[in-house]
Amino acid sequence: MKNSDIKALTAAELQEKIAAEKEALRKMQFAHQVTAIENPMKLRESRKLVARLQTELRAKELQK
Repeated sequence: MKNSDIKALTAAELQEKIAAEKEALRKMQFAHQVTAIENPMKLRESRKLVARLQTELRAKELQK
C-alpha cells in the first residue's frame, strides 16, 4: 500500500485496516513458526505496513 493511499484514508478506515493487517500478521507469524513460510520478508513488510498505518492514524488524531 502506497503512502498516498494511506493518507487518503479516514481515521475509521485506518483503524479497520490496522486491525485487519494485525490479524494477517499474527496468522503469518503462526504459520512461520509451524513451518517456514516461502518468503519471510513478507513478515517485515507486514510489520512496516502496520507501523505506517498507526503513524498516519496518530497524525490525524493530533490534527484534530
